Amino acid sequence: MSVPFYVSPEQLMRDRADFARKGIAKGRSAIALQYADGILFVAENRSPALHKVAEIYDRLAFAAVGRYNEFENLRIAGVRLADMRGYSYDRRDVTGRALANAYAQTLGAIFSSGGEKPLEVEILVAEVGVSTAEDTIYRLTYDGSIADVRGYAVMGGPAEQVAEYVGEHYSEGISLAGALRLAVDALGHDGTEIRQLEPDQIEVAILDRSRTQVRKFKRISDETLARILSESRPDTSPSEPAAHTEAAETVNGGNYESESTDDAPVAPPAEDDTPIAPPEDPDADRPL
Repeated sequence: MSVPFYVSPEQLMRDRADFARKGIAKGRSAIALQYADGILFVAENRSPALHKVAEIYDRLAFAAVGRYNEFENLRIAGVRLADMRGYSYDRRDVTGRALANAYAQTLGAIFSSGGEKPLEVEILVAEVGVSTAEDTIYRLTYDGSIADVRGYAVMGGPAEQVAEYVGEHYSEGISLAGALRLAVDALGHDGTEIRQLEPDQIEVAILDRSRTQVRKFKRISDETLARILSESRPDTSPSEPAAHTEAAETVNGGNYESESTDDAPVAPPAEDDTPIAPPEDPDADRPL
């Protein structure tokens, strides 16, 4: 009779954590920033079809890094959970805290299970409130750990270098144009060589509390993004109302890609709603 190979629980958890961290580090970074009128999401993403940032419900958004197929399943489950709760009870009962708790339970159960590998993902769940003080951003890691962060959050890739740059230049009450410029510059400072990212290399979306519709999520098109970046100045000080007003007029003027603006509940994705694969490139197997 053969004796099974023994691995201590501590070593097993360390190995699973190292496996997940290495997979997440292979991807590209994503940033969430609080600005004067909401929450900004900027992610380095070279695929026009596979999104790292998406809407969950009226005031909720989802951002993730890592394995696309794994965090896409989490996103779909979150949409279904939010839609079911909003339909069964009230739309106000769908909160970011409840959704983040559900994700934490799922990630924690998979990580502690010995029958399957841990998910190579990190996710953000953000909810925009009626004021900046009521905005919430929850960061969840591969093991189900959850943290309530304020101001900004960075995940994926060389997150430490990017977060250090953001922390040095971020200030409360920053304008949308200033926050966008800061996020793009931070993504370019992810190593020894400074990169200049183009609009078609990043994915940008916002939760805009000033939007009149019930649903506050909207995407910013490459054309509008290029215009904001060209008009914004490197100074991210909140004491420049002109940059904020100009950026707000640019975004709210209708030149953006957004989801539908009706007040109907978010319908869950169809079972056969498979995302279109991006064109083949050398980074095709690299996590998002």
